[in-house]
Amino acid sequence: MAASSSRIMLGPLVAAIDQGTSSTRFLVFNSKTAELLSHHQVEIKQSFPKEGWVEEDPREILQSVYECMERTCEKLTQLNIDISNIKAIGVTNQRETTLVWDKETGEPLYNAIVWLDLRTQSTVERLINKTPGRNKNHLKHKTGLPISTYFSAVKLRWLMDNVDEVHEAILSHRAMFGTIDSWLIWCLTGGKKGGVHCTDVTNASRTMLFNIHTMDWDPELCRYDSRLECHLKSGALTGIPISGCLGDQSAALVGQMCFQDGHAKNTYGTGCFLLRNTGSKPVMSDHGLLTTVAYKLGRDKPACYALEGSVAIAGAVVRWLKDNLGIIDGSEELEKLAASVGTSYGCYFVPAFSGLYAPYWEPSARGIICGLTQFTNRSHLAFAALEAVCFQTREILDAMNQDSGIPLNQLQVDGGMTSNRLLMQLQADILCIPVVKPSMPETTALGAAMAAGAAEGVSVWSLSPEDLSEVTSEKFEPQINPEESEFRYARWKKAVQKAMNWETTEPICNGNGETSIFSSVPLGFYILGSMLMLIGAKYISGQCLLACISAECVHMPVS
Repeated sequence: MAASSSRIMLGPLVAAIDQGTSSTRFLVFNSKTAELLSHHQVEIKQSFPKEGWVEEDPREILQSVYECMERTCEKLTQLNIDISNIKAIGVTNQRETTLVWDKETGEPLYNAIVWLDLRTQSTVERLINKTPGRNKNHLKHKTGLPISTYFSAVKLRWLMDNVDEVHEAILSHRAMFGTIDSWLIWCLTGGKKGGVHCTDVTNASRTMLFNIHTMDWDPELCRYDSRLECHLKSGALTGIPISGCLGDQSAALVGQMCFQDGHAKNTYGTGCFLLRNTGSKPVMSDHGLLTTVAYKLGRDKPACYALEGSVAIAGAVVRWLKDNLGIIDGSEELEKLAASVGTSYGCYFVPAFSGLYAPYWEPSARGIICGLTQFTNRSHLAFAALEAVCFQTREILDAMNQDSGIPLNQLQVDGGMTSNRLLMQLQADILCIPVVKPSMPETTALGAAMAAGAAEGVSVWSLSPEDLSEVTSEKFEPQINPEESEFRYARWKKAVQKAMNWETTEPICNGNGETSIFSSVPLGFYILGSMLMLIGAKYISGQCLLACISAECVHMPVS
């Protein structure tokens, strides 16, 4: 049935743009069955200009969205599915990633600073030093967040202070700030020719500028450092409304149908994010978790809140082992290597490449691999890398159980890493509770599609519990005894302490952008002390001896 008149009619369809840290996808769902009909995916490049810096090109991100949309539409046409039956589009995105663009030219003024980025550590330290008692939780009563490199406001502050183009655009009122959802929606709805500049409450709640109680931007926070009325303006889907927007972790919570107080899910992507629905009232954590807006599914609907445990490095460790060390070709090889040994033989890996997030919020931590012996090989390291993801999840699950007082009796999971069956079994073993994986893993995109399809004026997707499609799943039961699990977890905690307080100062750079030898406080004292000793030696031992020692000092390698 190739003719357009014979195209398959499946009822209303809803699409989702899923713009993640490592890739962009466009997916189309049947709104009546939640079936995924077609999708396309494009990888996103990350750049690392300096140690701790992580950037992405906003133009590449936007182009990847256009490519995914066009290719998915082509695939639907090849399946004889009528794309004119797509009634709405939802957007879900990597949160906290920050960019500024020129509203007159439509061009980004700098690369997007990714949520993982650590360049703002000195800014964070200065802000914390200004608070009473040097309290990193000083703003938590309004934002639900600690003062951290993770969130958008400090990234914006860095752009304002360090990028001339951004500073000039602000002075001339041409600058537009946003997270990735804002950039995409503005571009897709017309850009400099009338694009809609907006975000939703889930992304806003991650900027550190948003009051999660009043559900509005907070003037004090800005000084201290919704249904979307917009439509696509170009391409095959011109005129279709963008009627839903959710940060990726909130979208996954919706996609996993976690609408009741106490429901929780864990997403394994570049990072790892465990969210627990806490209902209509925000719950403040005493154990290092974030309080965030889970979702608000309608103009007149109440906001729902969640406790969140955020882990910076999960799937990113696979990329690191592949790209930086070159010891694997990809995630499938990692699973095979780990399965071939079935244990790390005492090797523990703390991938604190961007410091440690929940429950520590310690930007000075750095990654370590410990417990090595001559017997250790890359298979043991592969197993330790997978265990690290599971141990980090155990830490935030423990914190969540303490905050809620009601332990989870099973964990719902989703995300790209859940295709690794060994990882899922390890997770069940380390948590000592079952891990439940849905048969359709695209829950983040599904959540965005559900929000868009249920929006006022679209109403092709019912979110009533009795109308929600039943989700089939696979359950992984614990297979080791709790004593073994606790022993391994205790060793992991010991390794974490070794990773703490590794990087204690912001590097000082010379005019060429190179790190100064005085960036290390102990090394700086050593060198200054040596200089003073040399000056004293000049008067004690004479000019000749000083010249000799100075010549040796000039050529001394400094690490």
